[in-house]
Amino acid sequence: MKRVIALAMVAAVMAAACGAAAPSGGGAPATAVKLVNGKLVMGVINDQSGVYADLSGKNAVEAVKMAVEDFKAKYGDNALGGQIEVITADHQNKPDVASSKAQEFYERNNASVIFDVPTSSAALAIAKVAGDQKRLYINITAATTDLTGASCNKYTFHYAYDTYMLAAGTGKWVTENLGKQWYIIYPNYAFGQDMEKSFRSAVTKFGGNVIQSDGSPFPNQTGDFSQLLLKAGQLKPQVLGAMQAGGDLVNVVKQYNEFKLKDQGIKLAIGLLFDTDITAIGQDNMAGVVYTTPWVWSMDDQAKSFADKFLKRTGIRPTFAHAANYSAAWQYMEAIRRAGTDDADAVVKQLEGYKFNDFFIRNGQIRAEDHWVMHDALLAQVKPSSEATAGCAVPR
Repeated sequence: MKRVIALAMVAAVMAAACGAAAPSGGGAPATAVKLVNGKLVMGVINDQSGVYADLSGKNAVEAVKMAVEDFKAKYGDNALGGQIEVITADHQNKPDVASSKAQEFYERNNASVIFDVPTSSAALAIAKVAGDQKRLYINITAATTDLTGASCNKYTFHYAYDTYMLAAGTGKWVTENLGKQWYIIYPNYAFGQDMEKSFRSAVTKFGGNVIQSDGSPFPNQTGDFSQLLLKAGQLKPQVLGAMQAGGDLVNVVKQYNEFKLKDQGIKLAIGLLFDTDITAIGQDNMAGVVYTTPWVWSMDDQAKSFADKFLKRTGIRPTFAHAANYSAAWQYMEAIRRAGTDDADAVVKQLEGYKFNDFFIRNGQIRAEDHWVMHDALLAQVKPSSEATAGCAVPR
């Protein structure tokens, strides 16, 4: 199957500051590792029972555990100078629960780091706790740019993607190719509000116009988006920009099809799309959709090798969130080896400015000033099942 990566889009999406990447790291540490508490505890906090459970959830925990097992296989059981434990909690998409769990992990369980955390409001709550506790938080699945902006702190890193990346890719392509008049619907909390802001900026920048935007409740307990979709039919925009994610996005797209908005000339733009969403909606129902993503499991041999191993372990192909959790855990453990300790300040020093490549991150560099992990991104397109020989989406 022909795959063409849009290199011009990659450069535009992420940053011009990425220079030549160094190897992903490894080799013997300068000194033997000495863990602060005698063992390394890594936490994973995410949604394990709600709308983001499939794209992240328990399989994100498995990804971190896989990274630990593979790290030990490469460097030995005592690679980090002690036992490595992975603990997990369900934040239920509630910021107060997320904050409480993070406090518990850092104080009671002596966790040195927390990974993942979908739901931007929950991520911002954990970032505050991480800053107060002076412990690391490596965000994977929340997209808000506030993590590297208004809520930036020394101990928080933004790893996989953000709303700026999504809008710079999809907002540009859709506006230039599908239509300039947008109606945006978004979940009315930190993530959705940031998505609306980022997409509005991108659409305007590339010659389009957002004629109106409306928020929907989050969490949406009923799964009903009919009021917004009826409004789309009345406004008759060229593009309906759906900024929901996970289970909410699945419901939006199904109802978009039920209302036959495509037949009315209203094209669908999706802000954030995971493979699990495509599976839930139906690959042929999504065929032709173009979206921005940091990673596709079928994009090359490195990615496919990881995906095959993940499938064998979990029974599903990984989303980019699963892959990113593995990658982040691995790079964190490499930083401990370089530092010779899991002391937070020492590890931060090793991460800042670091350049690396792995199966998930390409041309990666951790920007020292705000801990934004810059890397290549892809503009991908969902293919019909009759054309997709490996995976449901391919880089354009």
